[in-house]
Amino acid sequence: MIKFYKSIVKISSTLLNLIAIIFALDLFSHLIQTDFEIWINFSKIGLILLGFHNIVYLIRKKKRINRLISIIPDLIFITIGFTIQGSEKVFEFYLMGRQTFLLIKNMSISSKKETLFDTLSKNPPVFVLFSFLLAIFTGTLLLLLPAATVINETTTLIGALFTSTSATCVTGLIVYDTGSHFTIFGQLIILLLLQIGGLGIMTISSAFAIMVGQKLTLRSEHLIQNVVGESNKIDMFSLMENIIVITVFFELIGAILLFFSFKNDFYTFKETLYHSVFHSISAFCNAGFSLYSDNMMKFRSVFNVNFVITFLIIIGGIGFPVIDDFRRKFLLRKKRSKLSLHTKIVIVSTILLISIGFAGYFITEYNNEMKGFELKDRVFASYFQSVTTRTAGFNTIDNANLTSASAFISLILMFIGASPGSTGGGVKTTTFFIIVLSVFALLSGNSDVNIFKRKVSNEIIRKVMALIAISLTLLSFMIFLLLIIEPYSAKKIIFEAFSAFGTVGLSMGITANLSDFGKVIIVLLMYLGRVGPLTLVFAISETKIKTTYSYTEEKISIG
Repeated sequence: MIKFYKSIVKISSTLLNLIAIIFALDLFSHLIQTDFEIWINFSKIGLILLGFHNIVYLIRKKKRINRLISIIPDLIFITIGFTIQGSEKVFEFYLMGRQTFLLIKNMSISSKKETLFDTLSKNPPVFVLFSFLLAIFTGTLLLLLPAATVINETTTLIGALFTSTSATCVTGLIVYDTGSHFTIFGQLIILLLLQIGGLGIMTISSAFAIMVGQKLTLRSEHLIQNVVGESNKIDMFSLMENIIVITVFFELIGAILLFFSFKNDFYTFKETLYHSVFHSISAFCNAGFSLYSDNMMKFRSVFNVNFVITFLIIIGGIGFPVIDDFRRKFLLRKKRSKLSLHTKIVIVSTILLISIGFAGYFITEYNNEMKGFELKDRVFASYFQSVTTRTAGFNTIDNANLTSASAFISLILMFIGASPGSTGGGVKTTTFFIIVLSVFALLSGNSDVNIFKRKVSNEIIRKVMALIAISLTLLSFMIFLLLIIEPYSAKKIIFEAFSAFGTVGLSMGITANLSDFGKVIIVLLMYLGRVGPLTLVFAISETKIKTTYSYTEEKISIG
């Protein structure tokens, strides 16, 4: 009986693989514009077969609860396929992803029957890439549902992929107007994706593993410590609790404060509350998604909106370790508790970058985009632009009209980004600060890089140099491709590429008009910009076989 049961499961799995291949061929034929056609409605066959496969899968009494939990996604998409008209394509994409995932999972299981989580945890860079890909893929499927798009509007595969990537990577670049193109259901999907991306998909997935009883390996714990920027030994449950409490606290405070500014723009309490919560979460996660077609431009003169949005951006951008450091120092008043070197560097670099950006925009846009503004509005706009350019993506002025000098300032700020362990992207403020310190040490003739009576190790400096070099090389290659295929000026293309890689979300107005190939390149930049710096640091940090010898040193000429 057991052999018969296993045979049925294998046969149904094989048939599902064949149907997934047919769906893939159909998708490929549309991409290359050939005449391949599916002559049978395989979507319905696939739905029925997947349902049958899950029923057979549940017949055995062994671990039935675990089996039931594992097929919940299947049940959701089977229900969608049978009940929602026009959802066949969504099911096809799901089945292709499902079978691909199972194939990778089976290939990754060793003779010791390790779980996929264990296998991925042993390779942190792969774990990062896989986690974000899974969230992006799921978001793309959900955004393709007819219920996610308003009537008379169409969401394409590339458009759904672009939006899902932008939300998961907390970027904010859009090809559809969020407030008018997507329904409340679609907007909630976007909100969930940017909340997941802001918190860090790895932290959430690891927390889920803890909740279902999956014991984390030492390397898994080390991975999460790197994600949230914590270097000391930490209690995983306390870490998860602190992150969630801090996030909910600031997003709730932000929503309450925004409510009083938005209440005059809406007719109902529910609308005002919804817009307040949406923009509070988007700001804290440094996502830049807005429900208004002009983003935040109509609130340029409103002090409360300017203050709350920028405050949330800054808090979300300085990182959880810094917030927790301040909590221990000033709220808990722990004895002998001192602010860490990391916290001091983040605070100093954040204030420095905001000040430089404010002065730069105030001067360069005084007689351009801010011409005719009152002094108060000039101050608000310059300050807001300086804060938002470092990974947030909201705007109160039109970035399409920025001067070349302002665009240059924006490129630098977008590339630097937020701080480690934060909701933002970029190469991080600490990286920028170490580069500046290294230059000053060289000019002053010091062999060591010192700050706040502490020495920065040579290993950290080498990692910083490698991160900068790899990031610039990647950006240069992607910009080169965009310059070949897109008809826009180099200024707009370079601005778009830096914005995507820094997960900023600001644009000079070309995002929606890019070709499909151009959009795919921007998707890759957003994805690599969010996971790339982390992945590069993890990859560089991985323990390699260290040599016990060194070669003879010889000097070379530079400069």
